[in-house]
Amino acid sequence: MTQAKLCFISFIYSSILLLWFSVNSDVSLQKRIIGGQNCDDTKRLYHVRLESSNDTHITRCGGSLIHPQWILTSAHCWKAETNVAVLKVHPRTAGEQRQIIRQAPVIYSHNFQHHDIMLLKLETPVTDVPLPRLPDRRGSVVQLAGEGTTTTGPNNQRCERNIEVMRIKSLFLSLQRGLTAMLSDMIYGVISFGGAYYACQRPATILDVCEYKDWIKSITGRQ
Repeated sequence: MTQAKLCFISFIYSSILLLWFSVNSDVSLQKRIIGGQNCDDTKRLYHVRLESSNDTHITRCGGSLIHPQWILTSAHCWKAETNVAVLKVHPRTAGEQRQIIRQAPVIYSHNFQHHDIMLLKLETPVTDVPLPRLPDRRGSVVQLAGEGTTTTGPNNQRCERNIEVMRIKSLFLSLQRGLTAMLSDMIYGVISFGGAYYACQRPATILDVCEYKDWIKSITGRQ
């Protein structure tokens, strides 16, 4: 079995949203990082793996530590089963730490509509990562980071072509709001519109974290 590693892909940030591939299953994760590379052992230390399980399967999502006690992720990652935050998944030599999320998730809501962005509170504080700077500049290079295998399967040539098409489109399309996108250890986006789709079959949008900065600060108390 191939080991999963934290990997990233760089591409151009051109609009409020970035178009990329959804990540909800291990298979999707493996395909989405094709064309990327392993993260440096000194980078992305704030990456968190979120796990929920029942008697039949385990669901995994990614998240980012933005405060000693708060994880930022997508709201669709919250499940009815026990939710566990796995910390220090990168580098692999760090030694994983697991914490059960015991408090209810904090999900952004506006006009009685939930947005696909969520904060989870940890029982025990850990190291955090800065919030994004504003304003952003079009044309900045950002990175998508996620945990997955670094080997590829039989359909990778087709998948790589799809990646190139989506990357080209993202340079010209102005999308509605909707992973984690980052620049210089600053978080810029959270993947949205999740679902049990393979990476090459459905595009995903990335929710602009900067639009929720004030809300994040009000919940976490971070300045």
